[in-house]
Amino acid sequence: MILKTFVEPPLDNNNYLLFDEQSKEAVLIDCSHYDSQIKNFLIENGITLKYIILTHGHFDHIMGVVQMVKETGAKVLLHSGDKDLANDVNSFTFMLGLPSVEVPQVSQYLKDGDIITLGDNIRIKVIHTPGHTKGGVCYLIDNMLFSGDTLFKESVGRTDLDGGSFSELENSIKTKLFDLSDDIKVYTGHGDMTTIGHEKKYNSFL
Repeated sequence: MILKTFVEPPLDNNNYLLFDEQSKEAVLIDCSHYDSQIKNFLIENGITLKYIILTHGHFDHIMGVVQMVKETGAKVLLHSGDKDLANDVNSFTFMLGLPSVEVPQVSQYLKDGDIITLGDNIRIKVIHTPGHTKGGVCYLIDNMLFSGDTLFKESVGRTDLDGGSFSELENSIKTKLFDLSDDIKVYTGHGDMTTIGHEKKYNSFL
């Protein structure tokens, strides 16, 4: 399995492309902006983008989805708890003076414990972690956790927007993420990578 990171506007979001070398199938975790570099990389390497899997429905994680789907035919997966948030994406873009975007069409709504597969060997586990949003999720793949805006290096996602709750976020992290092995690498929605062990020791929010 190969991982590539693309840092995208509007808020320096980390978008992660993972692909299986044998089946040539890929997933894109969050799609903040349509980036032709991603499409070109797929074409040059003969890779099929099977899924765009979203960590949550905030505008800065989904603004590139519609164009990427048009270019690749990928299916879009999102937790059902963020359906309304994603559908209301342009209320956020309007407030921030950004251009309006077409609302993504979700192919499948996820729930806690779902497994997404790539090829014969890669299994991606969905972990529902409400708190930043109602439908926020993390994705666990082997020793890698893709945490979206749930958990950052020595920080956590904001909880002051609609659907946010610090108590829910704290519970999600402590009861679900901190039960994982300390050596799990955490690939965050913004900023630097960290580990579960590091966050247990140094995250002052928790």
